[in-house]
Formats: sequence, structure tokens, C-alpha cells
Amino acid sequence: MPPPLYTQTVIAFIWDYDRTLIPGNQQDALFEAFDVDGRNFWREVDGLVDHYRSKGIVIARDTAYLNHILTYVDEGIFAGLTRRRLHELGRVVEMSPGIPEFFDSTRTHVASDPVYAKEGITVEHYVVSTGIRSMIEGSPIAAHIDGIWANDFIETPAPPGFLDRLDIRESEQRITRLAYTLDNTGKTKAVFEVNKGVNKNPQVDVNSRMSEEQRRVPIRHMVYIADGPSDVPVFSILNQHGGKTLGVYNTEPVNNFAQVKRLQEQGRIQGMAKADYREGEAAFLWLMDSLDQIAGEIVTARRRAFAQIPRAPGHVDED
Repeated sequence: MPPPLYTQTVIAFIWDYDRTLIPGNQQDALFEAFDVDGRNFWREVDGLVDHYRSKGIVIARDTAYLNHILTYVDEGIFAGLTRRRLHELGRVVEMSPGIPEFFDSTRTHVASDPVYAKEGITVEHYVVSTGIRSMIEGSPIAAHIDGIWANDFIETPAPPGFLDRLDIRESEQRITRLAYTLDNTGKTKAVFEVNKGVNKNPQVDVNSRMSEEQRRVPIRHMVYIADGPSDVPVFSILNQHGGKTLGVYNTEPVNNFAQVKRLQEQGRIQGMAKADYREGEAAFLWLMDSLDQIAGEIVTARRRAFAQIPRAPGHVDED
């Protein structure tokens, strides 16, 4: 058996973004900045699949809105939209109550517990979103999280023959291409990248075959927090492998309590709470209790492992 790569003492919180870490949709800030009717934009997005199907073209439903953003840029509606501008718009997005303070609370909690600290237990936070990376990077949570999986854009595409040319820096350009896309099922890939440590060790590939002992963060050491049916693939992975799943809801600006309640009734999530992460609120208590459960399991497992190590023979006195 190969030697273990990691001590497996990391606890990972994996977060959706829209209606989880923020009360609404991050794109609302984009619509407001350019005086665009968001309801009309999403109505058009909802019609894109059928529109292109009628032309014999199949498009991805979950990421269709990204191309529609680029169309709005081309048509001058989102005139001159750049990644820098998206980053700036991320700053004005309202966070859910208790965010980003909750991230630091979890780290302080394990660091201040002498039992957890002795075993080297740490906490990491990741965002896995079908939203826009630049906006998340510009938001108040950016300095408090350990990684982001989200959609991104390219401004100036590399031209044919770029490998043989000098890299000439150009002035900032509007976004023109998709750089990275993440749909709802693709979120599961991000979970396995955290699981195998791909985000920490470039030499590891997400498709690498690894035993449970070789993985950096076992799925049973993960907590996934999200708001809706689109997150069912990740909820399912964590439920199957011993992780923790929390469905959160908002009452404003859109009430999504009913859809989260249905997830609970269907056994898709282990708990549900309002997306309020302030100390003493239900989500805070549920997540901190889950943190303690996982940390306690790590402590027990490590003590059991050390107890199984044969002791060296003691000194024997001669008669």
C-alpha cells in the first residue's frame, strides 16, 4: 500500500453563491449598472434552448446565460463590459447576514479547541457556483475563502500563431469569449478536485485513481450549503459518502422556502435553515454542530490509529 499523501485533518465547507452567500442573484448588480430589465433578460435566457433547437442547435441550458451576456456586450447593451468591471460590480453585491464573519468563526473555533488543535484540524471554505468568477472575486468574501469554481470570460483571445509572437500587452478590452464554464452537474467535479487535492497539488489529476486513504479531504469531512434543486447532484454525492448537506432559503427578495422544504421532504438534504449565518441563528448552530461532529470523528480516528501502533519493548532488568 502506498504511503498516505495527507493527514486528512482538513474540514471543507463548500458553498453555492446565489441565494446562499448572497440573498439574490449576483447578476442583479450587472443589470442595475447597465439599466437592464433583469426579468426580461432571464425570460430570453429561458427561451434560448427552444430557439436554438428549432435551428438544429443544442445548447447547454445551465450556461446559456453566459453567451447571452456576450450577446448583450456585442449589441452594446452591456457596452464595454470587462472582467475588471465585473470585479467592481462584485463589491456592491449584498452578502447574507453573518457573511463573511462566519468563515473566520469556523477557523477560530477549531484553532481555539486544544483537542482539535493538537490533531492539526483546520477548516477551508470554497465557493462552487454557476455564477461569474470575477464578481465573486470582487465580493467581500474573497479574502476569506480558499478557492473558487465559477464561470469566467476572456477579453482578448490568443490569435493564430500566438506561440511565435511576443506577448504585446493591449489596453483593457471588453469580454468576447467564454474562458471556463461550470454547470450544475459540473459542480461535482469541483467536489472531487477538493477531495483529491487537485487544487493544492497540480501533479494530481481529478481522474487519478486514488484510494480513500490517499485523498486530501474525504467527502465525509465536507459540508455542502446551497439553496435549490440545481444542487441535487452535489447533495447526492455528499449524502452517499457521509458528508453533511444543508439547504438554505431566503424570504427576500425571492421566497424559496418551499423548494428547499421539498428537498428536505425528498431526503435530498440533511437539514434546512434560513440563510442567516449570524451567531445563534439556526444555520450557524447547524453548521457549527456539523463542524464539531466531523472534528470529533477525526480525533477519534487518529487516536485509534495511534493506539494500533505497536509499542517498543521496554527495558528488561537482569537478575
